[in-house]
Amino acid sequence: MSQVQYQAEMTETPVLRFAGHNFEPLPSGALYWHSRQTLLVADLHLEKMSSFARRGQMLPPYDTGMTLSRLEADLRRTGAQRLVSLGDSFHRDEGTTTLSETDRARLDRLTGLAEWLWLAGNHDPRPHVLGGQCRNEVTLDGLVLTHEPRRGTVGLMAGHLHPAAHIQIEGRSTRRPCFVHDNRLMILPAYGASTGSINILSAAFNGLFYLPGLEVTMLGKDRTYPVSPKRLVRN
Repeated sequence: MSQVQYQAEMTETPVLRFAGHNFEPLPSGALYWHSRQTLLVADLHLEKMSSFARRGQMLPPYDTGMTLSRLEADLRRTGAQRLVSLGDSFHRDEGTTTLSETDRARLDRLTGLAEWLWLAGNHDPRPHVLGGQCRNEVTLDGLVLTHEPRRGTVGLMAGHLHPAAHIQIEGRSTRRPCFVHDNRLMILPAYGASTGSINILSAAFNGLFYLPGLEVTMLGKDRTYPVSPKRLVRN
């Protein structure tokens, strides 16, 4: 298959069909559940750079504002009535208290636009007093929304591992964050502006997925792209 043919196959915005439900994967890394008017995001890691600064690493603290701007754009674009953040919304629990006045005001405005559910992550396990509700995990229409992926629960949607796909096409390679699922477990890409990623063929993902059923959707600049698992490479 030529590069032109491969691109021609991807002219339509893909729909992720998972555990009997349809979702729209957004190039930002959010997942929109149209039938439930629900926006799903994972691993915002708000206040990551300010957390580093307090530990002596002086990095520009602009990541929170960038992430919130992206989130506001997705909320307004989709018109979502509910947002579920699948854990590690803050890089540390104390990040809820270090927001700048501007970022706190923006977050207050966003939590007023939709029903907001903050799920506990390994970085931010404790409840907080920001707008919305704090939960450990949530079940919606038979789907279990949580932070850390696990096997044995059909319809589990999680984050935590920051998945990325590395592919090769006609001698050229690229690596981008991705959605990945096997119709039993789905892992969302990290949404935060200052988050890294892990190759889905790395050891961190061993044993999580039923590989013959694997489906991968890679984030592009302006859209998302379904990727054949046969094109995945490890390094």
